[in-house]
Amino acid sequence: MTSPGSPAKISALDLIAKRMESALCWRARSLMTFSFSRCYRPAVRNSQVLLAVVCLTACLCSKSFARQQPAAQSTTSQAAPGEQVQKGQALFATQCAFCHGRDAAGGETGPDLTSSELVEKDINGDQIGPVVRSGRIDKGMPPFNLSDTDLAAVVAFIHDQKTKMDSKQGRRRTVQPADLQTGNAEEGKQYFDGAGGCAKCHSATGDLAGVAGRFRGLALLERMLYPWQRRGGPPSSPATVTVTLPMGETVTGKLAYRDEFVIGLVDSSGWYRSWFKSQVKFKVNNPLEAHGEQLAKYTEETMHNVLAYLQTLR
Repeated sequence: MTSPGSPAKISALDLIAKRMESALCWRARSLMTFSFSRCYRPAVRNSQVLLAVVCLTACLCSKSFARQQPAAQSTTSQAAPGEQVQKGQALFATQCAFCHGRDAAGGETGPDLTSSELVEKDINGDQIGPVVRSGRIDKGMPPFNLSDTDLAAVVAFIHDQKTKMDSKQGRRRTVQPADLQTGNAEEGKQYFDGAGGCAKCHSATGDLAGVAGRFRGLALLERMLYPWQRRGGPPSSPATVTVTLPMGETVTGKLAYRDEFVIGLVDSSGWYRSWFKSQVKFKVNNPLEAHGEQLAKYTEETMHNVLAYLQTLR
C-alpha cells in the first residue's frame, strides 16, 4: 500500500531492467564521447559504431518513456449519472421486468438484453428507443409510450446492467412474482368491459371463472397475451371455416389448412376436406385474431391493469 506522493513499488524484473538500461545508457554515452573525441581521425568503423550507439540509445529511451506513461484506456461503456440509472431501474422494474427480468438479463419470455446485439450497437438510445416505442407485435411486445427523459433513464439502466454483466459471467433469470403485481384491478375491469372489448368474447362468470386459479403469474400473462401458444406442443386454434361450393352447398368445420392456394378443414365426421380457393367461397372465423389485434392496442398500463383484474377471478 503506497501513500500519496510515495514511489510506486516495482517488481524484481523491472528493477533488473532499469539497472541494465542505466548501464547500457552509460556505456552508450561513453562510446559517443569516445567517438566524438576521435573525430579528427575519421574512419568508417567509428561512424558505424556511432550510428549503432545513437539507434540503441533512442530505442532504450523510448521504451523507458513508454513504460513510465500511464496506459491509455479505451472504453465503449456509456456511463450515466447514478440518479438516472436508479430512475431507469424503477421504470424498468414496473414496465419491462415481467418479460426481461428485473436485472434485464432475461426472463421466461423476454430475451437477455445485456447480451443483445441491438443493445451492443445502441448509442444513447438510437437503437433501443424505436423498439421500445414501436414494440415488436409479432413477438408479443407492445409499444411503450415513454417520455424522452424516462426513455433515456431506461436506456441508461440497460447499459449499466450490460456493463456489470460483461464484467462477470451472468445467467438467465426468471420472472419474480412481484414483477407482475403493478396493475390496478379496478381500472383493468373497466378496460376489459369497455375500451378493450374483451367482454365481447369473454365473461368473468363464464369462460374466465376461476382463471386465476388455473393459471398464475407469468402463465396467466402468457395466456392473456397470446393464447394460441402452448408449451410443449404446436400452436392450437379454435378457428372454424365455412366453405360454399359452386352448387351452393356449404361445408363447415375446423380450419385445418390454409395457404394462398388451398383451404382445408376437418368436418363434423372427422374427415379432412380441401379445395382450391379459386373454385369456392369461404369465410374464416377465428376469435383469437382479436388477441393479436389487442397486442397493438395495449399500453404498459392497460396490460398490467387487465392482468391485475384477471388475478382477482378465482
